[in-house]
Amino acid sequence: MTATTRTLSATALVLALGSALSMATVSTVQAADANMEKCFGVAMKGKNDCAAGAGTTCAGTAKMDYQANSWKFVPKGTCTTTESKTSPTGFGQMEAFKAKS
Repeated sequence: MTATTRTLSATALVLALGSALSMATVSTVQAADANMEKCFGVAMKGKNDCAAGAGTTCAGTAKMDYQANSWKFVPKGTCTTTESKTSPTGFGQMEAFKAKS
């Protein structure tokens, strides 16, 4: 084997391993997402997950605790039992809501 052939073989191996690891990570994230749900009104200031609505752009941009249009991933089935100080029910909501005054 020449030095060039060994270098190409090593490069191919590194690329193949990188691809395999990337696919494993995607599968793990998808599995985690299947066990989680978006819950509005439960994130603390700057701790929301994403797409928080008007005045925010994405993760970490909630302007206040329990922001009504800001969501956080929580374990599936726990949203409506998670405290929210701005929600009309006092608990997280499955959709954005108008904060109680």
